[in-house]
Amino acid sequence: MLQFYSAGQTGTTPHHSEIAHACRTVTAAMSVHHLAQVKRSLYIEGMAASRDQIVSGAERVFDHRGFAASGMDDLTAAAGVSTRTLYKHLGSKIGLVVAVLEARNSRFFAHCHAASVDELFAYLEEWVMAEGSRGCLFLRAHGEAGETTPEIAEAVAAYRAQLRSMIARIVRADLGDDVTVGEDDTTVTQILVLFEGATSTASYLGTAAVTSAREAAATVMNVRRRR
Repeated sequence: MLQFYSAGQTGTTPHHSEIAHACRTVTAAMSVHHLAQVKRSLYIEGMAASRDQIVSGAERVFDHRGFAASGMDDLTAAAGVSTRTLYKHLGSKIGLVVAVLEARNSRFFAHCHAASVDELFAYLEEWVMAEGSRGCLFLRAHGEAGETTPEIAEAVAAYRAQLRSMIARIVRADLGDDVTVGEDDTTVTQILVLFEGATSTASYLGTAAVTSAREAAATVMNVRRRR
């Protein structure tokens, strides 16, 4: 411990070498503490990077092969990690499926800024072109495991609720503030069915499915405006 002496204070004044040694000790202690903080920060960043890497790789595998048909060898190979590392980050295959669905959910809604129904289908066309046309990953997850796995069912339900809410907001904005539109509105349901239908049928019709749904949605909106 450093002791400081003022004029008139009794006791032995420490030698300069002692003060220098004490300063070096404090500096070293601070450096060790800083190094520990840096190592912890890098460890946390590495953990997050590894988890994101696993989830990203798994999404590609699930999207191309399906959920039930994708084995742990496929998933670990896609992520470039060991089975032990995968389980350390996600806990189980179910945990991995849920993480993939949540990541896809976040990515989809983060990039969808449609202000009208027409823009919504334009965005869907861009999504299909960028992500591929293999159908709705949430619908496929629910069909393969959602009915028997509560965690997956919950993730799918969260996506569907958010999608309906977003469509209601877009329909409301498209029709104007003088029109009352709730999430259970018939027009919202019709646009939702067209959106989900286009996503699924794009698996064999490609973007033509989205184009047809976009035209049908325009008709639905025009009919609603004439009420």
